Formats: sequence, structure tokens, C-alpha cells
Amino acid sequence: MGNFTVEPDEVDLPCGATAGARRKWVRWQGKTVTALSQNPHRAYLFPVLTPRGVPLTAEAPIDHPHHSSLTIGTDHFDVAYIYGEKREEQGNYNFYVNDTFQGRAAGRTLETSLHWEELASDHLCINQQVEWQGPIEWGAPNRRTLAIETRTIDIHASERSNEITVTSRLEPTKWEVSIGPTRHAYFTVRMADGLRVVDGGTLIDSEGAIGGNSVSKGNAGWVNASGIGPHSKRVGMTVIPRAKDGTPYWYAHDWGSIALNPFLNKKRVVVVGDHLEFSVTYIAYDGDDPISPVLKS
Repeated sequence: MGNFTVEPDEVDLPCGATAGARRKWVRWQGKTVTALSQNPHRAYLFPVLTPRGVPLTAEAPIDHPHHSSLTIGTDHFDVAYIYGEKREEQGNYNFYVNDTFQGRAAGRTLETSLHWEELASDHLCINQQVEWQGPIEWGAPNRRTLAIETRTIDIHASERSNEITVTSRLEPTKWEVSIGPTRHAYFTVRMADGLRVVDGGTLIDSEGAIGGNSVSKGNAGWVNASGIGPHSKRVGMTVIPRAKDGTPYWYAHDWGSIALNPFLNKKRVVVVGDHLEFSVTYIAYDGDDPISPVLKS
């Protein structure tokens, strides 16, 4: 038996009741690292815990209920439908907000398959297939699958930190798609209360910029959020871009949202047969150091 387990919820609901989200719990040596979560709108990671079990992220906060901990999405997702003699008509969707946003109907990201393998005593590799499905609408009563995402989640767990690297490879299905330009994409993390600047937490990047406005002006090598989290423990998370396809930019807020966004300043068009691929690492740690101990080792 390995050090990692991936186990579904064991919730006994009354007849006719439904859960707001379903989870598959990822544990290392019996301690929870995170959970693969699925609600009616998206596939995401929640909770995200430090080695001592302190949760770092928020799920569906009251101010932004679509901020589901660690998410992947965008509010500008356009599809070029071709009809007849190459007549093009555009569908405009959002995979960010739970409802129609700026005239863009809400789609959903849905996990359709899941596999995992323990590659080492401290390394678990998870492979998800996630469908980006458009809304239920006239002509598509069962939704259209607009893109297929291969989501690879590499987890390295230790007593010092929990490191989660997420790689997203997105491929159109039958139609050309375009994403951006937009503020709201692609990897987004919503920090728990206590780690937000408005709660007394600290947000700093590799260039020494402090606070959401300053961090958002650059493309630093990493961004770190730290503070007194739940259970009155000092904890932190470092977010590190991994170069794959294009330059990512930061879009951060003092109220707790940190986005790594390659679509902030320009539109990206993806034709059928092509793909986009992006990657990010999240390091969850305990302690007083405002910068991840992994980066200082």
C-alpha cells in the first residue's frame, strides 16, 4: 500500500437530497492535502491544506460565489460556429461566473475521467479529463462540448510543504475558439480569510512589490500570500508560474483573489487540432516566514 490515497466522499444524504459539491479526498500518510471537487459549475481543488492541516483557500465566498478555491476558467470564451457555405456565427460564453455575465451565457467544466499513479513515496500524479461544456440552449438541449482539457495535477507532499503543480492543456473540439482579452482568467486562487491583505495578511512578489495593485503591474517570478489563517496559525501560499505557452500576468486583489492570466492583454485564437498549455505551482506551508521555505532552501 502506498503513501497516497484518493477516496470519494462518504456522506449519507437523505433520499432526494443533493450535495452542493462532490469531492475525492487526496491524502498523504493519512493527512489531507486537497480534494478534487465538482459542483454544478466547475471542477476545482478545495480545500488546499498545509502539512499541519490549516486550510488556505475559500470556497464560494459571499462576495464572489464563483471563486471556488483553486480554479481554471475565463469569462471571455468565444466559439466560431460554421454553418452552410462556411458562414461563421459566433457564440459568446463564460466559464468564470456562475450565471450570465456581460451577456455571456455560463458554461461549465465537468470532470469526465480520472486516473492517478503514485510515482514516489512523496509524489502523486493525477490526470483528469475535463469537458468545457456550453450552456443548455436552443439547438443544444444537452449542451455542446466546446473544448477538452487534460488537467494534470502533480502533488509533492512532505512535513515542510504541500506542493501542487497544475498543468492545463486545452483543445477545441469541432470549432475554433478564442479566449480574451480579459481580466478574469485563467488560474485563479481565492485565499481564506486571514491571508487577505484586508484582514492583515501580506501579499508580496519576487520583485518586492507589496499589495494587489503593485503585484498586478508586473509579471514577477512568484507571488506569496501569508497571514494568520484559520485556527490562528501563521501560514502561507506561494504561486509560481511554469512557462508553457505564452507570458502569464498577475491580476491580484487585496480582498483575496490572485490570478495568473496569459489572456490579460491579448486574445488567443486556437484552431481545431491545436492546443494551449499552461502550468502553475502552488506551495502551501506552515510557519512565520512570509516567503515559502521551499524557495529559500
